[in-house]
Amino acid sequence: MIPSIPQSRSLRALYGAYIALFFLYLALPLSVVAGFAFNDSQFPSLPWEGFTWDWFFGDTRPKIGVFHERPILRAIGTSAFIALMVSILSVAVGLSNAFLFNRYDFRGKGVLYVLMLLPLVIPGIVLGISILVFSSTVANAAWDAAQIDIEALRPGLVLVILGQFSFITTIATLVISARLQKFDRTLEEAALNLGAGRLTAVRTITLPYLMPAVIGAVVVAFLMSFENFNTTLMLVGSDAPLTVAMFDRLKEGSTPLLNAVSLLLMLGSSLLALAMIAFQRKK
Repeated sequence: MIPSIPQSRSLRALYGAYIALFFLYLALPLSVVAGFAFNDSQFPSLPWEGFTWDWFFGDTRPKIGVFHERPILRAIGTSAFIALMVSILSVAVGLSNAFLFNRYDFRGKGVLYVLMLLPLVIPGIVLGISILVFSSTVANAAWDAAQIDIEALRPGLVLVILGQFSFITTIATLVISARLQKFDRTLEEAALNLGAGRLTAVRTITLPYLMPAVIGAVVVAFLMSFENFNTTLMLVGSDAPLTVAMFDRLKEGSTPLLNAVSLLLMLGSSLLALAMIAFQRKK
């Protein structure tokens, strides 16, 4: 609706009902998942058997909680490590890409930009399979030619990081580029006129201006990496991240333990997003 155009009372009520139903549609499934994390039952379903904290803090089977389930804790640690590495790589390359596409003109720039965006339109499972086939082909060729086994090209953490980095770096580039386009370059020129070098001007003027976008790109990259499943499933080795570990548990049968993990993920993601918003408002 356009606020400047007068609207009838019935139309405003209809629009309000639409907004309420939309947010209810988003929140209701998450609320149900969170609610069954406290159900004193072996199954995350009705009937309600009573309130319990066992699926978080229980230390005896069958109701062993998240904080005593070592495979789940190990999977969370693996996911956090992968997400941290992907965030660092993606933001570093994304920052370089932002300067490249905003500050320089060169032959083939448009083609290179399209190639950078290409991973966003490729399904994650197709991207994962492509990376797996390519890396396995290179690793097998190296072994056949020189008996060299390149472990980094076999399914495992390194390949998962590289696979996620291949598309998350595009998101980081777009986030940082959007802010860099609004930067007033006369500020850099003033610093250069006062005797600062090009690198010093960028470090003291441009990068502080870009810092909210950089922090936002870090948070977005971390969350996207932490929750990624399709690409990760194709590249994972023996150390399974959380999404793959939860998928394996689901194949064995769902329990409120997975609801408890989901609730912790929702709370962690929300707190991280709120912290990012607070930081950007402060800036």
